[in-house]
Amino acid sequence: MSDYILSDATKAQLKRTGTASIATQLYKRGLRNQFIQGVVPVSAKAERMVGQAFTLRYIPAREDRNQLDVFRNADHPQRVAVETCPEGHVLVMDARQDSTAATAGSILITRMAVRGCAGVVTDGGLRDAAGIGALDMPAFHARASAPTNLTKHEALDINVPIGCGGVAVFPGDVIVGDGDGVMVIPAHLADEIAEVCAGMEAFEDFVLEEVLAGAPIIGLYPCTLEENQKKFDAWRAKTGR
Repeated sequence: MSDYILSDATKAQLKRTGTASIATQLYKRGLRNQFIQGVVPVSAKAERMVGQAFTLRYIPAREDRNQLDVFRNADHPQRVAVETCPEGHVLVMDARQDSTAATAGSILITRMAVRGCAGVVTDGGLRDAAGIGALDMPAFHARASAPTNLTKHEALDINVPIGCGGVAVFPGDVIVGDGDGVMVIPAHLADEIAEVCAGMEAFEDFVLEEVLAGAPIIGLYPCTLEENQKKFDAWRAKTGR
């Protein structure tokens, strides 16, 4: 497990960085499978979700182990995960990409929001999705799903390596979510990726301004013409980016 601690500076940089830019920089480093497949925001948020991963692993439910009375157990892993996910972290749930039952509902997710968690990601379903979507805290799921988790899932392990949407997620990895979806940054690369992406985002904003003004893409994106590099340098000086 990683001892990495996400700094305020890196978090602030990633808040300004799109998942597409992160995906490109990870690709340059040989990492091609860091985008969690099949999850979408429950509702749009003004800010990106950024936080370190705290994980919960579900296995397929077995009927003799998953009756409603299991929630009377104070040590039930789903409830414990909700109460122990650290402030500023993202709860990432492995539901084996099975969204035919919920992995949590609005009461549990609201509790996490009140506790100061940074978000939640599941490759399964969430129930009471309208209530979850109304929270300020971001949430990502495969789709809304009314059936209780007990019909399909048994919460088993907390803060262990999991798979979510086909991606390996280790506790402490950095999770970034926006309108496109969710990227997983290995903890040891988070500071480097954030720093490089800050410059990449600035360049892409410059390119977009140029394109909107009628500039052609060839020689601009990627920047292969010296005149465009000079324009970008002047733009950075002007904007402070």
